[in-house]
Amino acid sequence: METQGNKRRKTIFSFFKPREPTSTSEEHSPSNIDISNCNDQYSSKSQRVEIDVDSLERDPSIRIPIWQHPVNQRDEIRRAYIKMGPYQPIMPVYPRTESGQQYRRFQSSWFKQFSWLEYSPSKDAAFCFPCFLFENKKAHYPTFTTEGFKSWKRVNDGSRCSFLLHTGGPTSPHNNAVNSIDALMNLTQHIDKVMNVQTSEEVQKNRLRLMATIESIRWLSLQACAFRGHDESLSSNNCGNFIEMIRLIGRMNGSIDDVVLEKAPKNAKYTSPMIQKEILHIMANKVRNKIREEIGDAKFCILVDEAKDTSNKEQMAIVLRFVDVAGFLRERFFAIVHVTDTTALTLKKEISDVLDRNNLQISNMRGQGYDGASNMSGAWNGLQALFLRDCPYAYYVHCFAHRLQLALVVAAERETSIWLFFSKLTSIVNLVSASPKRHTELRSAQAIEIAHMVATGERETGRGYNQIGSLHRAGTTRWSSHFDSICSLIDMYKAVITVLESMVNEGSSNSLRGEASGSLIVMRSFDFIFILYVMHKIMGITDLLCRALQHKSLDILNAMDLVSSTKALLQTLREEGFDSLLMNVESVCTEYDIEIPNMNACYKGATGRSCQQKDSITFEHYYRVGIFKAAIDFQVTELNSRFNDGAVELLMLSSALEPKDNFKLFNAGLIYSLAEKFYPGDFTAQEMHYLRSQLEHYKCDVLCHESFQNISTISELCQRLVETNKSQNYNLIDRLIRLILTLPVSTATTERSFSAMKLIKTAIRNKIEEDFLADSMIVYIERELAENIDSDSIIDEFYSLKNRRAQLQ
Repeated sequence: METQGNKRRKTIFSFFKPREPTSTSEEHSPSNIDISNCNDQYSSKSQRVEIDVDSLERDPSIRIPIWQHPVNQRDEIRRAYIKMGPYQPIMPVYPRTESGQQYRRFQSSWFKQFSWLEYSPSKDAAFCFPCFLFENKKAHYPTFTTEGFKSWKRVNDGSRCSFLLHTGGPTSPHNNAVNSIDALMNLTQHIDKVMNVQTSEEVQKNRLRLMATIESIRWLSLQACAFRGHDESLSSNNCGNFIEMIRLIGRMNGSIDDVVLEKAPKNAKYTSPMIQKEILHIMANKVRNKIREEIGDAKFCILVDEAKDTSNKEQMAIVLRFVDVAGFLRERFFAIVHVTDTTALTLKKEISDVLDRNNLQISNMRGQGYDGASNMSGAWNGLQALFLRDCPYAYYVHCFAHRLQLALVVAAERETSIWLFFSKLTSIVNLVSASPKRHTELRSAQAIEIAHMVATGERETGRGYNQIGSLHRAGTTRWSSHFDSICSLIDMYKAVITVLESMVNEGSSNSLRGEASGSLIVMRSFDFIFILYVMHKIMGITDLLCRALQHKSLDILNAMDLVSSTKALLQTLREEGFDSLLMNVESVCTEYDIEIPNMNACYKGATGRSCQQKDSITFEHYYRVGIFKAAIDFQVTELNSRFNDGAVELLMLSSALEPKDNFKLFNAGLIYSLAEKFYPGDFTAQEMHYLRSQLEHYKCDVLCHESFQNISTISELCQRLVETNKSQNYNLIDRLIRLILTLPVSTATTERSFSAMKLIKTAIRNKIEEDFLADSMIVYIERELAENIDSDSIIDEFYSLKNRRAQLQ
């Protein structure tokens, strides 16, 4: 009995003696705890630690070694790094390292010779990508995994080249790591897939099921629609857009209907919210990769703006402006980032992180486009100043559209009569449009007026003619909305008068009738009609500039030409336009029985008392000088003040490249000075000598070539050089033209991205995650790229990201 009791009481310590703990300072130090051992020992028992693979560090000298990550996520992290590829930043000039009596530096050409090579800008050292992915705690080659290689002298050293020695033979640790990459990405040969092999028919069904999911997600994203529904259970009558879209596809195709939703395996339905986000993220990454491929090694410009979303979070939109290989100017939405504050340092950090993750170097930045806020445009501590410290050629340009808005608004506020006019115009529009009843009366009155004018032959008939509209409210951020408001009031003047008369006679309250009566008196005054048509003339001239500044393909030289032509037209209107304008105003007043003052009579301002009159002037002088010329002078003065870039040497020198008027402004000396003064980092000393020679040949060849006649913009010139293959002969001139095209004009593209954000992140979807918002926006905005993504490539990447239960290959 005692023997049996002793056997039952035996423990592991009956066979193995426990190790006595040794008291050393290292074991009790928290900083020396072996993270990998803890992960290996307790990973199966502890809760899994999720790591965001999209925020993995790219710099080889900063990133965490693979063996320090949780065991269960190491393969997923390896796959994420493999998808991103080796970190190979292309820099104009790499730092010099002293080697004996010489200075040597890293060369970007080594990336082509050794595809596995990586470079760390922070440490100025080279690393091995495959060895990093599959290194153990005890690395075989710490020089190429943790320490970094810096002996540049030993690279091009024949058979003793350090890179060749590191590569070694077929069974070297490096080549074993390369083979491990191939094995990791070849999912069909993994042991779990081999043991649970599925037939080709089952694989095709799995792919077809996932294809339906992908196309549903693509369509919903392109239309900015919500995915999920309030109730997605089987008993629900409306399971949300995504499930209902899959059902619709199934009803249209029987083979799809047989493999989706209820007929799909329980472990591979591909309808969960997590799967939806994964597929959308793959699609968004492919769009970003396409944009990155379009940029290539070209220089680029950043356009940045901030706005609050529906959930009151500050969002920063980043747009990249560049010239592609074919010579076309592109502005691509690239990212939207939530920022905790809008200080320059915070914005710079977030922008730099986005650029670094996509292997875009700040040293290749050649322009910055922001609004005029101090945190962006500050000369000392603003965002543009911080980037200029890192890259002195990233020239800042204040958004032209924002400048124009400021110029026109300030000009309107400085003239009292103009300010009063817009105040009254806003009151009239709000009064007539606020009530649905009055809005209906306005449309009915307009319909009667149009029918009468068509019957009398005053209006033509046809498709698109004689449509019933509504009064437009003037916005605060776009001056063109003021022009739309004026145009709508001119077109609907009689109908508005009719509605106001009805309100005076049938208003529900004394205050309403009084307000309508006051607006009616204002609209029937000669002053209101005169200023209405004066502003219609002035804003008709500036509206073309307003709308042109919204175009993505507008270059800075063409924008300055439009500003110059706008100022010239305003000056012509000032000198020659008053008489015809006055005749037009008098004819309108005669038509609507509005009293016209005697232009030769003495004008009396204020209350009309003689003691309040400062000068003895006629009505004609008051309207010509006091309103007409004063309004134009204020506009021209503000335009000259806001758009003073004509004096900036960069734009003056750049104008020598303009092809308008058969290259009338061409000047080889100015073009050479442009490259020498403003872009010395883009041309070596030897290339500057070649540039002089190319300019001489360019003058004799291109300026007289029939293919380059009758082109007016530098953007067209860049495209024509590529089409005729002359960009290869004049590669330095082509490079300079691309640098000028890269300079920003306006931030309209970033503002359009905020309009897209309002469609995607609505009041109902105000808790949407940041990554999901960014993915949805880039797919929606860059739709021409998203539409061309092959579904099979999405399936293959989806399958390779992590272990899937159903086989897709």
